[in-house]
Amino acid sequence: MNEPTPAQRSKDAVDHILTTLNATPHRGVVVNSPPGAGKTTLVVQAAENLARPQDPCMIVAQTNAQVDDLVTRLAKDKPHLTVARLTSQSYRTPNKLRSLPNLLITTDTARAASADITVATASKWANAKDWHRTWAIIDEAYQMRSDALLKITHLSDKTLFVGDPGQLDPFSTIPTRRWTGLPHDPMSSAVSVLLKKNPHLPVLSLPVSWRLPASAARLISDAFYLTPFRAGTDAAARRLTFPATGMRSTIDQTIDLAAQTGWALHELPARHTGRIDSEAAHAALNIALRLLTRHAIAQCEKDPTGHELEPADIAIGTAHREQAAYLQQLLRAHPALDGIAIDTANRLQGREYAVTIVLHPLSGRRDTSAFHLEAGRLCVLTSRHRHACIVVARAGIDRLLDDHPSNEPVYLGVDAKFPDGWEANQHILDHLTEHRVRA
Repeated sequence: MNEPTPAQRSKDAVDHILTTLNATPHRGVVVNSPPGAGKTTLVVQAAENLARPQDPCMIVAQTNAQVDDLVTRLAKDKPHLTVARLTSQSYRTPNKLRSLPNLLITTDTARAASADITVATASKWANAKDWHRTWAIIDEAYQMRSDALLKITHLSDKTLFVGDPGQLDPFSTIPTRRWTGLPHDPMSSAVSVLLKKNPHLPVLSLPVSWRLPASAARLISDAFYLTPFRAGTDAAARRLTFPATGMRSTIDQTIDLAAQTGWALHELPARHTGRIDSEAAHAALNIALRLLTRHAIAQCEKDPTGHELEPADIAIGTAHREQAAYLQQLLRAHPALDGIAIDTANRLQGREYAVTIVLHPLSGRRDTSAFHLEAGRLCVLTSRHRHACIVVARAGIDRLLDDHPSNEPVYLGVDAKFPDGWEANQHILDHLTEHRVRA
């Protein structure tokens, strides 16, 4: 008997999820989605499946950008349905939403109630009056704080939670240590608290990543996920080639290796640095510039003939906002790179590019911390690409991990987290050392 194709496995998983939603006696269903597994497609299909006359489906997202993306996708993919975008008074409608005839943008929940599907942020739903539906869908549920879930749980009888368990946990700009380990800790993930209180709820998963290439899917799956997944394409489906040969520099060696294997570690000499490492930042920009000046061609199942990489096809990911700001400042001296994405892992979540360049969170550090060992941060940074991921780091991370596995306190009442950040970093680093180019 032939093994099901990735497309068939993905379809079977979605069909099983939709069947479960229609038949479940439980108040909630959790769906785990690896990077690029079609999470948004599932949310759109589930919303259509759950919406009933006089009983619209409500969707909860975590940011305005996520809401805008969802309503755009819903309105375009399901033109027979009316979609409402519930907003605040200060919301400014993006131009891309103005031309969608089946989209209603309103601040009034009474007007939004007339639509088949209504979408808003969690904070907006928390202020909704006289609203109750049979089903709610929470998108990016692992990014949602438990206190935010508590504020909206009364709005629906049943809830579908869809999210990526390997991504970053909810975060705050204020110190939150005072609540750590307490049962009412607001920084706990909504899904983790939900499953802790309701261990009997169905937990399903999407089995295929359509973003990650064959060179990355198994590595990312083994390092960051309890439920394994596979790539939707084989090794031959995606190619990164260069019409122009390199100059035998270490930069050229790095991008040649990344094109051949999907990975490269551009390793700078060992040195302790501050949060801003000028040499590493310049190396990252030079790698991006070299990809463009050598006219890299990306071919894939969506574009068999290939297209020449443009700045918008490349992203540089960092751990800290200061690092991203410094790179953006350097970018002004490189007009050819105008349009490249430079941002932190938190802001790169949910986005994808042909090639990503990563400043390793542990590069140049004297010790580790929970922030820099965070498995979700490294997972986001190394799972945004469709063709290749290039990591820029200083030598010595292996010794750093061995000498400082953790310097964070242990809290009572806090479950051990999987994946452990130390183990995940070791797993990725072991792989990267096989694709190392010493600068």
